[in-house]
Amino acid sequence: MALRRLYLSSSSPASNILLRSLSPQVQPHRSFSSGDQTLTIETSVPFTGHNCEPPSRSVETTPSELLSFFKDMSLMRRMELAADSLYKAKLIRGFCHLYDGQEAVSVGMEAAITKKDCIITAYRDHSIFLGRGGTLIETFAELMGRRAGCSKGKGGSMHFYKKDSGFYGGHGIVGAQVPLGCGLAFAQKYQKDNTVTFVMYGDGAANQGQLFEALNMAALWDLPAILVCENNHYGMGTAEWRAAKSPAYYKRGDYVPGLKVDGMDALAVKQACKFAKEHALKNGPLILEMDTYRYHGHSMSDPGSTYRTRDEISGVRQERDPIERIRKLILAHDIAAAADLKSIEKDIRKEVDEAVAQAKEIPMPEPSELFTNVYVKGLGVEAFGADRKEVRAVLL
Repeated sequence: MALRRLYLSSSSPASNILLRSLSPQVQPHRSFSSGDQTLTIETSVPFTGHNCEPPSRSVETTPSELLSFFKDMSLMRRMELAADSLYKAKLIRGFCHLYDGQEAVSVGMEAAITKKDCIITAYRDHSIFLGRGGTLIETFAELMGRRAGCSKGKGGSMHFYKKDSGFYGGHGIVGAQVPLGCGLAFAQKYQKDNTVTFVMYGDGAANQGQLFEALNMAALWDLPAILVCENNHYGMGTAEWRAAKSPAYYKRGDYVPGLKVDGMDALAVKQACKFAKEHALKNGPLILEMDTYRYHGHSMSDPGSTYRTRDEISGVRQERDPIERIRKLILAHDIAAAADLKSIEKDIRKEVDEAVAQAKEIPMPEPSELFTNVYVKGLGVEAFGADRKEVRAVLL
């Protein structure tokens, strides 16, 4: 119960996931350090700025925030590994892009912003959804096409949404979310609500023309848009150096300031996103390049080892893994013992397994659901619904 109290007292914005706390039966091996103590930790590497003065490497955090980072990222990792198994069992069909390795981007970003700020991303969206307050049940149900999914089972892996928490998807067309994100930022400035939009895309999308068109408009109008390039170094199976003449993506905006960030360091991401939000509200758009890495292939149909070596993947895991980085910080500052962290991971595995089992029992959507949310009210099911003969033929 001491562990439960610590999680619920966390003041970190990233701790929303932790409200689904550990089972009361799980007893910690010892007491954790106070969550109120302020720690100052230096980021793994310095920030590199373009047309801006980089923020300090010294990041303030607390024991409870470090524990929340560990819990959140471990939950995301286990969720994605479960999705891998479900896909191989053919319970998830179609496209499926996993986020394991990149978890620090999501948790660090959430620690610096609020749910009133908006996030929009591409199709590697499961963990972003979870970070915005989505549940495991909604996640697995959507992946398996069940009616309790976040998009009622109709969107699948690439189309997660949580509008009430400022998450606008999940988009399957490469780069198409960038103009939409700048539109969200336009609305924020128009309404003067002092919030920003984080527009996420990969290095593979960084060469898209629509990205530069949207960025130009955002800069002209000083929109509170933060373009976040999650550079995992491979656009599908193509290495960045083969696809981009200039892979320094944080400089690609030219007239827009940029910052290169170690995207495997959750504290560095937190510091960069806090800096970016303050900048965007005062001065307009900024580009953040998150230097990160994905352990799986581009999608489940990509083995991920034909264009890079297994030694490269294992080397990143050993040297830069975001969860292990936080684990080392927790142990170094005597916040928790190794056995405590193992207990948390064991409980997470159980939580994910239970969510998968529950999601499997959820029914598929009714066939009539195919015709909902297609037209505006008055022109949808009412005019083209189940009473029409061509629809009745489908239902029968």
